[in-house]
Parts: sequence; C-alpha cells; structure tokens
Amino acid sequence: MTAFTHTFSHIDRFGSWSADLPLRLFLAWEFFESGLEKYNGTNWFGDLQSSFPFPFSALPAALNWQLSMWAELVLPLLLLLGLGTRLASAGLMVITVVAIAAVHWPAQWSSLAELAQGYAITDQGFGNFKLPLIYLVALLPLLLKGAGRLSLDHWLNARFAARA
Repeated sequence: MTAFTHTFSHIDRFGSWSADLPLRLFLAWEFFESGLEKYNGTNWFGDLQSSFPFPFSALPAALNWQLSMWAELVLPLLLLLGLGTRLASAGLMVITVVAIAAVHWPAQWSSLAELAQGYAITDQGFGNFKLPLIYLVALLPLLLKGAGRLSLDHWLNARFAARA
C-alpha cells in the first residue's frame, strides 16, 4: 500500500462518517438566517403574492409568510441534527423553488442568453437565481442519500434495526 492510498483510505473512512456534515451546517445556517430575518422583519410577501406558484398563490400572503418563516426556522434545525433530513431537505427545496419563481427569476427574457444573465448573485434587471440554485444543488445529495452516519437519523435507524 502506497502512502497515497493509505492517506486516502483514512480520508474515505472519515468521509463515510462526516462527508455530509459541511453541507448540513452550511444549509442550516443559510436557511435559519433567512427565517430569523423573517421573524424579526415585516411581511413583504403581499407585494409579490401574485408571483407565487400554485398552490401558494392561492394562500393569503400572511399565511405564506408564516409558513416560510417557521419552515426556515425549524427545518434547518432538523438538518443540523440530521433528524428527518430527507423531509427537511424536500421542504427547503420547495421553499427555494417558490423563492426562485416569485423573487429570483427574471421578469422577462426572450432567449437563453438573456436567461443566463440571471445566473448572478445581484439583480441587474435579469433576475438573480444563482444562489438559490446553489442551495438546490446542495440540498439534492441530502434528499437522495440522507444525513449520513453522523446524524440522529443514522442513530435512530441503527437503534430500531437492532430491536427488529
């Protein structure tokens, strides 16, 4: 065994326990921070209620605000703990898709080149869907694979499997 393969075998063992943890920490912080801003702020959803996709467009803006705020406060905590990770990831993905549709997608575009201008962090009149798209991509492995071994999900699964 070479030093190279020996080193990577240690990294592989460590990664099997903790590879998802940076994603969970990053996403938990980003979404929780957004929830805190809503908790401490005023409801501005009324201004863009008509931009929400169905079924959220059919709900009152105040209810959408509360749903979004509490989801952005509770679901990140679940991610942090690795508890119900797939469900939490799916919920945060729904919030992100609604945010892209209502806030971050360009109001008008007539070509893929114009749409690509919205792949930005700041809005220069072309939308700004880069960051929410990054969040969706980061949530996808957690949705597909779960929280990994360093999580309450793994501990609970192991505990219940031992009883069965």
